[in-house]
Amino acid sequence: MQNRSRIVLAITLLVMTACSKPDFRDVEGNAIYLEELKEQWLIVNYWATWCGPCIAEIPELNELSHEYAGRLNLIGVNFDHPEGAEQAAQVRKMKIEFPVLTTEPAAMLNINIPLVLPTTYIFAPGGRLLKQFTGPQTKKSLLAVIDTTDPD
Repeated sequence: MQNRSRIVLAITLLVMTACSKPDFRDVEGNAIYLEELKEQWLIVNYWATWCGPCIAEIPELNELSHEYAGRLNLIGVNFDHPEGAEQAAQVRKMKIEFPVLTTEPAAMLNINIPLVLPTTYIFAPGGRLLKQFTGPQTKKSLLAVIDTTDPD
């Protein structure tokens, strides 16, 4: 009976998620739900096309997003918030391979919009902000926080 209750709960949550409005969309038009992001480690990276250090860190972030896809969510935020097709063009120009949001997430994440770029935020599973980095990051520097922090 306990397994049946769990299955019913899982199906109910799945149906509710499918019917609910997404919190964000990425430049590809994919729906992104904050609750799903919070199920794993969440890394939010603010960048801009004119930011040299941002350009330098993108390959490391791409590698991290691919290698640890089952353990963390990595999303990008274009500091300049271009409109329409320009958003996707800038993501392609930067060769970003992880989702980039089309809207500003700061209010929903309870963070400040950064004044210096790049800025990277790390959230533990559940959504607690653990660390804010200013300046370019590496896979190693970000994993150091994740690997040495108890998410609870």
